[in-house]
Amino acid sequence: PGVARVVLNRPERANAQNRQMLYELNAALDHGAADDDVRVIIVAAAGRHFSSGHDLSGGEDWALEDVGVGTWGGYGQPGMEGHWAGEEEAYFGLCWRWRNIPKPTIAAVQGKVIAGGLMLVWPFDLVIASEDATFQDPVVAFGANGVEYFGHPWEFGVRKAKELLFTGRAITASVARELGMVNRVVPTGNLADAALELAEEIAAQPMMGLKTAKESVNQMQNEQGLYASLRSAMALQQLAHAHNYLVHQGPVDPAGVERVKALAKKPPLSG
Repeated sequence: PGVARVVLNRPERANAQNRQMLYELNAALDHGAADDDVRVIIVAAAGRHFSSGHDLSGGEDWALEDVGVGTWGGYGQPGMEGHWAGEEEAYFGLCWRWRNIPKPTIAAVQGKVIAGGLMLVWPFDLVIASEDATFQDPVVAFGANGVEYFGHPWEFGVRKAKELLFTGRAITASVARELGMVNRVVPTGNLADAALELAEEIAAQPMMGLKTAKESVNQMQNEQGLYASLRSAMALQQLAHAHNYLVHQGPVDPAGVERVKALAKKPPLSG
């Protein structure tokens, strides 16, 4: 009672995010936010991995014109106009909506969280990770500054954010906890129970207290410049894509594929 659990369910793709999954997730979160019987929302994932990032397979997917919830349009416009609009709507726009859900949210994370997968973790209030979880953003290898919701310095701290971006290396759940990105690390088989136990504890609190506490902390981040820094990074993201279109005739440096494959063979940083 009082807890809603939403599960990413593309385990055959390691829960890589296409627009269909993003907007089904958004609809489920909207439903939980609007349901007065729900006090806490858990976001979990089926399979071995929480999310391997953006789905780059190019398969059939939903059109933004049909599912967009923001004020952006012009997704089919040529050049960077259309590219920028799509990323603002499906990536940055959704993450910012989720960050501001007026109820406590918990991400329950296992396995790999890579690049765009971080954007399915960072907008939520609390993070519980299993011992096998790792976190990585290797997007610099593709010639860009990082994922579209650029929370790295806020989540990792400035020095560690630079190290992780410059090298593209992953970190373990225990390191993420030490950095303050993860609240708790639990045995792999105990993740669902641990997330539910925490959610039930929170759900026992009065809703008005929970809402005002969340807004107070979020507003502190806003006053520190969180939103302004996210917007600045988003603009640099579009600059990087424009550069890659000019140099490589595509949004990313294609040599990044081999760089990321090489990174996958390196163990995660343990400190």
